[in-house]
Amino acid sequence: MTYNFTVSDRFLKYVTIDTQSDPLSDSVPSTARQKDLSRILVGELKEMGLQDAELDEFGYVYASIPANTDKQVPVICFCSHVDTSSDCSGTGVKPIVHQNYDCRDIVLPDDPQQVIRPGDHPYLKTKRGEDIITASGTTLLGADDKAGVAIIMDLVHFLTTHPEVKHGTVKILFTPDEEIGRGVDHVNLEKLGADFGYTLDGGERGSYTDETFSANGVTIHFYGNSIHPGYARDKLINAIKIAGTFLDLLPRDGFSPETTEDREGFVHPVHIEGGAEKASLSFIIRDFDTQKLKLHEARLEQFAKQATGRYPGSRYEFASREQYRNMKEVVDQHPEIGDYVKIAMERSGIEFKKSSARGGTDGSRLSFMGIPFPDIFTGEMAFHGKHEYVSIQDMQKSVETLVNLVQVWEERAAS
Repeated sequence: MTYNFTVSDRFLKYVTIDTQSDPLSDSVPSTARQKDLSRILVGELKEMGLQDAELDEFGYVYASIPANTDKQVPVICFCSHVDTSSDCSGTGVKPIVHQNYDCRDIVLPDDPQQVIRPGDHPYLKTKRGEDIITASGTTLLGADDKAGVAIIMDLVHFLTTHPEVKHGTVKILFTPDEEIGRGVDHVNLEKLGADFGYTLDGGERGSYTDETFSANGVTIHFYGNSIHPGYARDKLINAIKIAGTFLDLLPRDGFSPETTEDREGFVHPVHIEGGAEKASLSFIIRDFDTQKLKLHEARLEQFAKQATGRYPGSRYEFASREQYRNMKEVVDQHPEIGDYVKIAMERSGIEFKKSSARGGTDGSRLSFMGIPFPDIFTGEMAFHGKHEYVSIQDMQKSVETLVNLVQVWEERAAS
């Protein structure tokens, strides 16, 4: 595709804006700074002619590209999230472009101890000659998911400057708080008005994700008995020690993210707090098979029973909540969604690779809210850490795929 892509310039601008979400915040969005980027996006969308672009009170950006065909084309939405993970600092991101990458180790200048080695990142070995963007060594990059945001924005730029390209109505959605599992809590589906959608939040070039984990969250409270430590003999029951005993019961050779892969599920402690009277732990529970979530929870609760059993007079509370479900259960009912992506990728000279994500996207929940919503690649890799990187050429190929995709939907629509 002959086109002066704007995706890399947009990306380099967007990542410098701190948009980390906060899992401990009850506000909506969880951090006000996410709106800093969203306001910029609304302004850019309006400059490109999308006059209905708006930022609502909850931090969602909505916009529409009107159809330019008489065919009855399903309304397609493209969605990415503006927030970045709280796992690593997103303040003061300094992106670096490594042009014509030669497959050597990339030493990040602001912390030379941070080295991105091709030996640790097999996909990076395939990027010889491409232009790689990294952070400087003290922060994450934010390609997850500002690569997706920039790709969608470049799609808008292409379609608004190439009216000869036929397409149906295209909806744009940018969400907050995806990284903390609240990305679509307050989305207005009526305002969105889409029939089908695609998130732009995937990794390797050519990947199409129509399957994600199913996910629950679990909170466990351990209750002891607090008393002055000088007079505590045979009276004190320390909830911190109960929690420690419980954690020590977790298997070291399985059942966790660091010991599982492929289609194996896991349980993962993500937060702990407390004192002698009460200690609380939060877990995420993941599996591709939704039915197995309850089995994982039952095993986890058995460890809680064993831990409190070692401390007579203690007790625990165990609470589970649904987070999202495997989108495959919905997407498989509409095979054209993936078929059209495959055609679009073939036209873009890309090998189509159907994949499963050991995680979830906004599309996981949107699929069960009535809009089938699989995921398309952006090139973002090694996300949530200081070694995050993205290829400019991967982002450009994603833009090209979307341009071809809207045309495929138009071509296949009834006259």
